[in-house]
Amino acid sequence: MKQSVRNILEHTMVNYPLLEKCRDNIIEAFLLLHRCYAEGGKVLICGNGGSAADCEHIVSELMKGFLLKRKIGSVEIERLKTAFPEEWIYFCDNLQGSLPAISLVSQTALCTAFINDVTADMVYAQQVYGYARIGDVLIGISTSGNSENVVNAVKVAKALNIATIGLTGETNGIINKYCDCIIEVPATQTFRIQELHIPIYHTLCAMIEAQFFGE
Repeated sequence: MKQSVRNILEHTMVNYPLLEKCRDNIIEAFLLLHRCYAEGGKVLICGNGGSAADCEHIVSELMKGFLLKRKIGSVEIERLKTAFPEEWIYFCDNLQGSLPAISLVSQTALCTAFINDVTADMVYAQQVYGYARIGDVLIGISTSGNSENVVNAVKVAKALNIATIGLTGETNGIINKYCDCIIEVPATQTFRIQELHIPIYHTLCAMIEAQFFGE
């Protein structure tokens, strides 16, 4: 872990002392994400309500520059230059390094069709079954720890040998039994749990970005 990555974590601990109890689990989640991206994997994310919005938020921080200006690779630059000699500079100036991530909540047509035709509690599990490959990571967000569609997605991921990270609260929910890494924030009310999830996933996104794109 780079020093810049450690500094990001320490900054969060200073600004959110309540999260000190989550330190080791945040590091564990970082290591799972690092291995995933180092091996060419992707991250899948699911949740409901406010947590669904968090899924979209996380994807937006991973798929483009977050705190750093991410340059694209030299191999990609050469390919663009060869394919489009008159436009390659524009492409290179406006493309950013990406950490592949998919929000399972954003597949609107698929989700509504599956809910209507099959069942709501398997809507994310179906996508895990279809998208996930060995080396990927699933992040399941559930403030209660008992959201059936999120728990079922984690169960299917576990069966497929996909690493899982759970974000929840002090609920001792069902999801805790199945995740490889669980981050339980010290709160019980839904909106308070969500408030503490934000600095955690911002920290993880910043840490993983610094690891792969920092100097």
